[in-house]
Amino acid sequence: MILAAGRGERLRPITDNIPKPLVKVRGKALIQYHVEALAAAGFTDLVINHAWHGEKIEQALGDGGQFGVHIRYSPEGRALETGGGIFKALPLLGDEPFLVVNGDVFTNFPFAELVNQPSKLAHLVLVCNPPQHPNGDFALQGNEVVREGARKYTFSGIGVYSPALFKGCQPGAFPLAPLLFEAIARRELTGQVFEGVWEDVGTIERLEKLNNPR
Repeated sequence: MILAAGRGERLRPITDNIPKPLVKVRGKALIQYHVEALAAAGFTDLVINHAWHGEKIEQALGDGGQFGVHIRYSPEGRALETGGGIFKALPLLGDEPFLVVNGDVFTNFPFAELVNQPSKLAHLVLVCNPPQHPNGDFALQGNEVVREGARKYTFSGIGVYSPALFKGCQPGAFPLAPLLFEAIARRELTGQVFEGVWEDVGTIERLEKLNNPR
C-alpha cells in the first residue's frame, strides 16, 4: 500500500493543484518511484489511498498495467490519517501481512527485503535522524522496537503490518502511532535500520535540495 492522501500544506503553492505524491523529483513523480521499485521487488498488487486531488493520481497511474502491476484505489474524500487510511483499505489488502510506504518519501530502500516480514504484529524500517527530526521516534533492542534507548531512530514511513494490528479499530480518522505503541508494550514490534537514501519530501526546501543535488 502506498499512502497518498496527504494535503502537502508545506509544499504549497506546488500542491495547490496536485496531490503531494505527484510532486516531481528529478523529472518523475514521487509516487512513480515507489510503484516502479515495488514492481522491481516482485510486488504485483498495489493499493493506493488518496484524498486531495486523488483523481489526478488515478489519471497518472491508471490500473498500473504500464508498470507491470495491478493498482486498486481507496478514495477517502477527506484524509483519514495514516491509521484510518490503512484501516479503510483493509478489505483490499487481504488477510496476510502487507507492506506500506509513505507516498511522500524519496528512497532507494530495497523493498524485497520485507517480503518475509513481520513475524509479529508489525515490522518498521528506521533511518538515522534527519535535521528536521533530531530526537527520533524509536530505539532498537536487537531487532525489537522500543520507545526509549541509548540511540533513537526516525520511522521512515516504511513498514509491514499484520491486519491483526488494527483489531478493534473503528472507521474514521486516526493516527497509526498509538497502535504501534500498543504493539511495543506487548513486545510485538520488530524493526531494522536502513542507511541508504531516504528523504521526507515535506517542504519546498527539501524538494529543491533533491532536485539540485550538490
